[in-house]
Amino acid sequence: MFKVMFVQRLYGLSDEQAEYQIKDRTSFRDFIGICSVDDVPDARTIWKYREELTRCGAYDELFKHFYAYLQSLGLIVNEGKIIDASFVVSPRQRNTREENKAIKKGERDSLWNDNPHKKCHKDIDARWTKKGGDTFYGYKNHAKVCCKTKLITGYDTTSASVHDSKRGAELVDDNDAVGEMFWLDAGYVGTEDGFANKSVTPVICEKGFRGHPLNDEQKQNNRSKSKIRCHVEHVFGFIERSMGGLVFRGIGIVRAKANVAMTNLTYNIARLIQIYRYHKEWITV
Repeated sequence: MFKVMFVQRLYGLSDEQAEYQIKDRTSFRDFIGICSVDDVPDARTIWKYREELTRCGAYDELFKHFYAYLQSLGLIVNEGKIIDASFVVSPRQRNTREENKAIKKGERDSLWNDNPHKKCHKDIDARWTKKGGDTFYGYKNHAKVCCKTKLITGYDTTSASVHDSKRGAELVDDNDAVGEMFWLDAGYVGTEDGFANKSVTPVICEKGFRGHPLNDEQKQNNRSKSKIRCHVEHVFGFIERSMGGLVFRGIGIVRAKANVAMTNLTYNIARLIQIYRYHKEWITV
């Protein structure tokens, strides 16, 4: 069943599509270990199994176990990290203005009590935000990525309205080396003290302001920093384009966290296969 979860996450499939594709593809059934089409779990069974793993926090534990396996291969090198965040889009809620005000005030329990079926389909944890003129609704995947291997070594999940900088320094943990360089974009300007308090060195792209644009030297410095920082975009690009991973079909922050954890775990597994194929010399154990 976990292999079913893996295939579903790797290809961005809904429960119904996962059932159909496993029945349709011999390669999927061979990977999962199912001999007969009659033994393929239906969509409700897949949903139930995912819910059980979500309730017990299994995805975070599995990520930690796989992280330990990567350490055993010598792939956690602490030669620099990149922190960035990406939107995880959720189904948009059609609430009234009064309902939205009540949600923001924390008066959630008083809503839709006359219609329990409707209430269980309402996401009261996701939030709206704007970036670059575009509007997003849902959550954010805050990820910490190794500069060399492009493996995700840490993550956090918040609503979309939480600014990237609010979770930057919190991703630094005991697994990071003292004095290690952390590469960040201009959105993290002003968070230097938080990283310094964690005994790491932040390298942040400079930010221009109205009436105070960047000079040529600052632009050149930003280009040099971006040559390293851009590696995190390769990670999000693979998750978005190859995995369909920036879409969340569930409801609530608990399920969103489980979705992000499984997405990052699946990415790391896929990335390890690439390392085996193209950079086997990185594996030192």
